[in-house]
Amino acid sequence: MPEKIRRVRRKRRSQSFPGVESFPSFRLDLPPVRVALYVAAAAVAVLLLVLFGTYGSKLYTGWHESRLLKRATAMLEKKDFVAANRLARQVLEHRRDSLPAFYILAEVTEKQNSEQTVSWRAQVARLQPDNIDSQLNLASAALRFGQIDLARKTLERVAPRAQDLAAFHVVAGWLARAEGNLPEQEQQFAIAVKKDPKNDLYKFNLAALQIRSQDSEKSAQARDNLERLTQVPEFHTGALRALLNDAVDRNDLQTADRFAQQLQMSPEVSFGDYLLCLNFYRKLDARKFDALLEKVKPVAARNSSDLGLLMDWMNENGLASEVVRWMDKLPDAATTKPPAAIAIAAAFAEQKNWSRLRRWTRSGSWGEGDYLQLAYQALAARQSRQSSADAEFDTFWRAALHAAADQPDREIKLARLASKWNLAIESEELWLRLSRTPPSRREALDALYRLYRTNNDLKKLYDVLQRLHEASPNEIGITNNLARLGLSIDQNTKQAQELAKQAHDRAPEDLNCAVTYAFALYVQGHTTEGLEILQKLSPETLHEPHAAVYAAVLLLDVNQTDAAKEYIQVAKHGPIYVEEKRLLEDELTKISGAPPSPTPSPTPAPSATSTAPTPIPELSASATP
Repeated sequence: MPEKIRRVRRKRRSQSFPGVESFPSFRLDLPPVRVALYVAAAAVAVLLLVLFGTYGSKLYTGWHESRLLKRATAMLEKKDFVAANRLARQVLEHRRDSLPAFYILAEVTEKQNSEQTVSWRAQVARLQPDNIDSQLNLASAALRFGQIDLARKTLERVAPRAQDLAAFHVVAGWLARAEGNLPEQEQQFAIAVKKDPKNDLYKFNLAALQIRSQDSEKSAQARDNLERLTQVPEFHTGALRALLNDAVDRNDLQTADRFAQQLQMSPEVSFGDYLLCLNFYRKLDARKFDALLEKVKPVAARNSSDLGLLMDWMNENGLASEVVRWMDKLPDAATTKPPAAIAIAAAFAEQKNWSRLRRWTRSGSWGEGDYLQLAYQALAARQSRQSSADAEFDTFWRAALHAAADQPDREIKLARLASKWNLAIESEELWLRLSRTPPSRREALDALYRLYRTNNDLKKLYDVLQRLHEASPNEIGITNNLARLGLSIDQNTKQAQELAKQAHDRAPEDLNCAVTYAFALYVQGHTTEGLEILQKLSPETLHEPHAAVYAAVLLLDVNQTDAAKEYIQVAKHGPIYVEEKRLLEDELTKISGAPPSPTPSPTPAPSATSTAPTPIPELSASATP
């Protein structure tokens, strides 16, 4: 019985689930032609699958990138810069050299006033090396963010192909401005207007420059052009600003009042324009100034950034005490967060109210401004005159540096504060670090120049001038300063002589360039030729203390002692540099028959007659292209 049951079960399984054991084996016999057709069909099917997988994927990727770019462009037009930035970066994740994505990122960062604009413009220029507009956009962005050497190299690269383009001469003009060569800037702007006489922007640039000209005909024509441009909506506010500044400079207060009124009524008036009018009314009329200030205060209180701007302006114009009184009338929500909190801390520092500064900076948090909060805490600690002041200062300052580390925008604010507070060691450390970063290099080197000039550290001063000259070889002021210092301390004398001639050839009417070239001729033993250079200058200009030193030295060298006396007196009573003082003393000693003093040391001790002013011209905000 069991055996029978097993046989039945096996039979049922084989019928229900035929398998290898129960299913009979067989072989399908097909004609050879039909086999070949099946094989070919299978091959075609495999090929189609491969092609669809490869090109289908590419088609989808292309469609996806196109969709992202359209969305990014739409966000850019809507001024949603965060979304546009994010979408363009997503495109770069799939296509590393997407020209449209680079262009969108350049536009976004430029509208956000971000230094990243330069790197994105550089990517566009790299992919379009023959496109002059892309190269000019790169040069313009580099100038905007202080990368003068990059701008110069870019313009030099396209100059042979771009001389007929007005836009090239505009950018070349801004480069000349950045290099301190104002005559060259005017010449380039004039060429741009000549090549495109219908372009109001180019006319505005030239007029805003020429209105400050010493040539009365040029300034009058510029004034007329700006008056006309006040009727063009695009330039209405900018032209009014230029005309207001010009009227104030000429002390034409009635005209200035008219322009100030028009500027305040302009639909495009900015909060910065109110500050410009405050500057004017402070000179014109105390009552109008007080009235405008009271009018501007509630406007500023509605916007945190405007509130910070007004408080900063008040601090810079001796109204720190008014800031402190005003803060008590404002809600805590408006004053305890940056930027107002920072401006209030600056007001306490201006008033030297260290105890209140200490309390102010130790309450609450300034969020992203915490590094500045720590810096002001450090200042309050140093000024507290407690036994632990130095240690406490060091702790807070190091914490501020740590919070700002590897963020140039933060480090540069700390460096400016350190310079303002006369923290020589701390400011030097920060400026040296920032001088290695292209966007902040120029400001850092200028700050180091002022620091080393104040401390009479001539060796470091010379090194900084060398770096400035390398970064901006066409800037006349730097070329002249490097030549004069090199001649004074006997450093790279031959190079100094060549630089002195170059500066004088480019600006023969400039007092400093003429004096330095005359001094270079004296060093070469050609004192008579040097005096001929000085004789072309008006006697009044040579009574400038620094110039008087060299006039006296050259006259003494040819035994014109009586003629030298007036210049000696001017030099002795005016502020002169330590190397100039030694130069004059050595020449006086030489004619008296006594042995001369040693050559000025590159790092002399500070002198009571030395001064801090720097002859290097600084860029104003209007120099930004």
